[in-house]
Amino acid sequence: MTPKAGAGGRAPLSPSWFAAVMGTGIVANAAVSLPGGFAGLLDAATVIWAAAALLLLALLFVYVRQRSLSAHAADPVLSQFLGAVPMALLTVGAGTLLLGERVVGTDVAVGVAWTLWSAGTLLGLGTSCAVPYLMITRHRFGSDAAFGGWLLPVVPPMVAASAGALLIPRVPAGELRLAMMLCCCAMLGLGFLAALLVLAMVYSRLVHSDAPIGAVVPTVWIGAGALGQTVTALGALSTVAPTALPASYAHGTAAAALLGGVGVWGFASLWLVLATALTLREVRRGMPFAPTWWSFIFPLGACVTGAGSLAALTDSLMFTCCAIGLYMILVLAWMIVLGHSFRQVSPSTRRRAAGNRETD
Repeated sequence: MTPKAGAGGRAPLSPSWFAAVMGTGIVANAAVSLPGGFAGLLDAATVIWAAAALLLLALLFVYVRQRSLSAHAADPVLSQFLGAVPMALLTVGAGTLLLGERVVGTDVAVGVAWTLWSAGTLLGLGTSCAVPYLMITRHRFGSDAAFGGWLLPVVPPMVAASAGALLIPRVPAGELRLAMMLCCCAMLGLGFLAALLVLAMVYSRLVHSDAPIGAVVPTVWIGAGALGQTVTALGALSTVAPTALPASYAHGTAAAALLGGVGVWGFASLWLVLATALTLREVRRGMPFAPTWWSFIFPLGACVTGAGSLAALTDSLMFTCCAIGLYMILVLAWMIVLGHSFRQVSPSTRRRAAGNRETD
């Protein structure tokens, strides 16, 4: 998933590494969505959010400096991971409002959140249009080419919808707030329906071709993340709807968030079980680390926030236990992937890899 090294011996930074920001950020943000309170959890989540913000700055600096966007856009596989960049911005931006306010103050937190949301939304709408356009006009794919990464360019508008819900109450009441609410609803529809189209293609590939192996397996989890993000966005928008919509329509959003959210959650559960089974199958065969391992983390986090949203809507013990249980798995998975990532980028690992290339 990473381009070959250039003359300097080091491969350009792949956009897939921005999934590390997404994963780290969702670990922090999901802690806020958990039903009830846990002593010290928000403090730990704030530290993790700060780490995600610093990682985002570092990756953006390196990525912009290397000027490899056009090369990545021309690559049929790496172009899909360009969607991770806006989602990284949106995830850190949402965390700034949820957790960063205690650190940097309200005015700074709101300003940063607006900046990151605006940039992430524009970039996300760009990838959701530009990458499919490139796939249609320039890239060529076989009948078995679809994989979970195809969801990455089209999911950012959904993330923008849920992150934008946090900002809706801060928009002046009236036409501006209504427009913000309607835009978020439209982005939710854009991302959800586009994700369903891609999920159908991915499922067709899974049943008509050989089972995925190696670095492709973690990307199957992205399907569960897209569905979990749908549930999260429905719940977030229904919460702020009374501040922007007439009462009758606000009540309708609550019903849609509950009934639609539970229905989509059922589909997400099916995809989660399928992804888990395929992963366990590949783990038994030996699955080497790749940046795509971060595809495990954000989808799990989106399922946590989706379950937390349904728990808040229904006061259901089932969804409460589900959210807490999934969060415990999320933290464990994040620690494992983080440890492997540190080893991957350590100087000793890079020296061994360079030595292996010279030997070859």
